[in-house]
Amino acid sequence: MRVLVACEESQAVTIELRRLGHEAYSCDIEPCSGGHPEWHIQGDALKYINGRCWIKTQDGVLRAYIEKWDMMICFPPCTDLCSSGARWFAEKRADDRQKRAIDFFTKFVNANCPRKAIENPVGIMSNLYRKPDQIIQPWQFGHGETKATCLWLFNLPLLKPTNIVDGRTPRIHHMPPGPERAKLRSKTFPGIARAMAEQWGGRT
Repeated sequence: MRVLVACEESQAVTIELRRLGHEAYSCDIEPCSGGHPEWHIQGDALKYINGRCWIKTQDGVLRAYIEKWDMMICFPPCTDLCSSGARWFAEKRADDRQKRAIDFFTKFVNANCPRKAIENPVGIMSNLYRKPDQIIQPWQFGHGETKATCLWLFNLPLLKPTNIVDGRTPRIHHMPPGPERAKLRSKTFPGIARAMAEQWGGRT
């Protein structure tokens, strides 16, 4: 399958999909940190989500023309949407940051792709759009931490837990404030990335 992993600079899901034989590309405005620039599109994901586009990867190589993606896994930024930042919502509404984030999320909902997953923490989209199809936790996939993650699914099955472990440590408590905090918090846990690839993509 040809798969776009949108708003993913870590390449956690992309690497797992590639391991299974899929032609997967991560896409983010940031350069990738996963070590595979040949699989990374550095740019605005909205330019690619509806297909009919040429893929030029971060290493400068023109890779392919995509008429339509077979599947997309999307991680739109959550900073202005998640409940943990509710104390700043009034400010974010006033300067339109929240509206822009809502519009960005909605573009993925409406993207022309038959199989999609959209990921975000617990936040306002559960009310503004609809309840998520599933809420997962890292401790269901081999990581002893809590970080409730919502999944909105389109023609994809619910993720099945792969390795339920002890430990219920909130991930956020281990991260000091700083410019890298949002990026570190947004990285997909390896166990979850593996489950997404194996259960939604499968081996080619």
